[in-house]
Amino acid sequence: MAEFHFVEDYEKHVARLIRDHPIDEAMSLAVGGAYDIIGRIEAEALVKNGLRDGMRLADIGCGSGRTAVALARRLHIDYDGYDIVQALLDYASSKTPEKYRFHMNRAVKLPGPDGTFDYICAFSLFTHLLHEETFIYMRDCHRVLKNGGKMLFSFLEFHMPPHWQVFEATVIQYEARTRPTLNMFLEREAIKIFAARIGFNVEKFIDADAPVLDGHALGQSMCVMVK
Repeated sequence: MAEFHFVEDYEKHVARLIRDHPIDEAMSLAVGGAYDIIGRIEAEALVKNGLRDGMRLADIGCGSGRTAVALARRLHIDYDGYDIVQALLDYASSKTPEKYRFHMNRAVKLPGPDGTFDYICAFSLFTHLLHEETFIYMRDCHRVLKNGGKMLFSFLEFHMPPHWQVFEATVIQYEARTRPTLNMFLEREAIKIFAARIGFNVEKFIDADAPVLDGHALGQSMCVMVK
């Protein structure tokens, strides 16, 4: 199986954060900061787009549990979180109900049989993957979703002004040879092509600056697809 191309760099980044900051701060910085409010925005986006009590959810790229913590306050779901750094998984497990399961997974596919999940989410994951990795992961998400199941993910796109700032910052980091991670942009037409090739139906796109929770936007665009 193909694996993520940046595992070692991200592990080192997380280790430096843990070394240099108190653990709660380190675990927030490891997933981009704003741990509580972003988690609540992500949970709200999922609820508004069909996640309900009793469903089984796969949270791929779950990080230190930002989404999981917020979901645990709102819903009774069957939860599986997947990430590539054990320290993040351990922290997420310590902050969520015992029944929540967290898995180390460094393949760009999900373990498990076909038709396992009602819902899959992927926040700030495809933003750091090569397009071929994203396509492979989406294709496998389709496999493990039940018929009628949904997938919601966030992405970066060039026409959103805040995302152009991300691109400009990435250019500066690249020129200075200080770029810490890959920032990958995925346009809506490409998503539609991926979806059609895989067998998803695109239900909706949500702009990066669209209010989701109490006037707060996620800051990344989102797409909801249905199997």
